[in-house]
Amino acid sequence: MTTIRLAKTDAEIARCFPVMQQLRPHLRPDGFVARIRAMQAESFALAFLADEAGTVRAVGGFRVQDMLAHGRTLYVDDLVTDAENRSLGYGRQLLDWLVARARAHGCHMFSLDSGTHRHEAHRFYFRQRLRISSYHFSLPLADPPA
Repeated sequence: MTTIRLAKTDAEIARCFPVMQQLRPHLRPDGFVARIRAMQAESFALAFLADEAGTVRAVGGFRVQDMLAHGRTLYVDDLVTDAENRSLGYGRQLLDWLVARARAHGCHMFSLDSGTHRHEAHRFYFRQRLRISSYHFSLPLADPPA
């Protein structure tokens, strides 16, 4: 049986690092917990799915925010399943949990961005009935912190 919960302790946050690094390879383990703690102060939350043995198999970073365009929104910053464990239902379970959390928090919208190169992720999102609703434009100003 799998469990999904919010990473609240430093140990739980650190357990999420190996999976998160697969999506964000620039991150380094020595600054990860502090970075998540700083983001949590800005409404970020980190959820993780662990298998029966307690091994983290999927991670989702998100925040609930109010937006003029969509109203109350659960925005997913990061969503990743361990590469060795894809297509086993972990990503679907975590995505379903996030959508249920959005509904429970009175959100009008559930949204996420996905890198244009992540074709397998896009196929997954389409299967889950997510649709492309806008373009996301960016202008890099500096390297992201590790």
